[in-house]
Parts: sequence; structure tokens; C-alpha cells
Amino acid sequence: MPHRPAELTPTPELLSHHSAGPLHWLATATAMAAVVALAGLLQPDASATGHAAAPTGTTAAPASGPQATAPDPAAVTYPLDCKGLPTAVTATAQGDLDGDRRPETVAAVRCDAGSGTPPHAIYVLAQDKTPGAAPRIVATLLEAGKRQTAADLTISDGVVTASLLGYSSPQVPRYSPDVKQLAKWRWTGGKFRQELTNSDAGSV
Repeated sequence: MPHRPAELTPTPELLSHHSAGPLHWLATATAMAAVVALAGLLQPDASATGHAAAPTGTTAAPASGPQATAPDPAAVTYPLDCKGLPTAVTATAQGDLDGDRRPETVAAVRCDAGSGTPPHAIYVLAQDKTPGAAPRIVATLLEAGKRQTAADLTISDGVVTASLLGYSSPQVPRYSPDVKQLAKWRWTGGKFRQELTNSDAGSV
């Protein structure tokens, strides 16, 4: 015997639903509108929470990391022949010399003789990016063999500046330099180039 789907027998409740008048539909629409409005009120407001919604397709800029530190001149072994005496760093300056946004350290170093005026050497120190790496010498701006003493060591706008005190002849006492030069070193074309003022002999 074929199965026939059951047919709904009209009831007063079903008939009353199908015969609902305009007032019934108006009440239903009003209730739905109230629910939608309430849902809108529950959404957090950006101005109230202090967090603006991120634009679609954009990502937040990454937070800047810690700034690189200049190399520590006390952590370097300097190639000076001090005849068994220790070396002494008498002046330092820090700044970005090659434009890589990482500071270098320039150090004026001499033998720690305890008396007299041992000549200076001036070195440029760099710090590798590898964590825990020791600083290293990457350039020599002034060799100790020049028999000069460095003073007023500074870095400004990527230029190293120092006053160099020297001697006009071997007869001039080592404690009384009589020549003064203003020296500048600038990183150009992959190396440091030196600029010197005219040397003037006389009492310094």
C-alpha cells in the first residue's frame, strides 16, 4: 500500500495564523527592529574602548628593537708594542661613521708608561651583530710611529676630529710638543680619508 504523506488538519490556531491581519505583522516587524537595534548597542565603540579597528589588508608596524650599543674600548687588545707595559685608553668618541645606523667607537690609545708622553694611536672599533661577539679594530686612523699625541677627540656628523700634537725636530723635548694639527677623518669610497690643516711650529 503506497505511503501518503500526512496532511495537516486545519486547526483554529493554524487558521488564525494564516488569517493574521496587518496589526500582527506590524508588531512582528517592530519586535525584530528592536532586536537589531539592541544588537547594535552591544557592539564595542572604537572611541569608547580606545582601540581603532585595523584597516583591511594592512598590518601594524613592527615595534622598533633596542638600539645598537657602541663597542666597549676596554674589551679590545690593541696592537701596540709597549715593551711589557699595559696600554691605556685616554679618550674615546662614539658615532655612526659609515652610515649603517650602528655606532662605532674611536679610541685614542697609548702605552701606560707612567711618565713622559708616549705617542698615541687612534683606532676605529666596530661591534659584530652576532650576539656575544667581541668588538674588533676595523681601521687605524693614527699610527703610534707618527710620534704624535691626540687630544680633543670627537665625532660629529660622521666625521672624526682630533688635535694632534707633535714635534718639529728630534731636538724638541718630548714633554714640550711645538706642532699642532687639526685632523679630520671621513669615511669616503670605502675607506677613511684624512684631512689636515697646515702645521704650525711654535709653542703649543
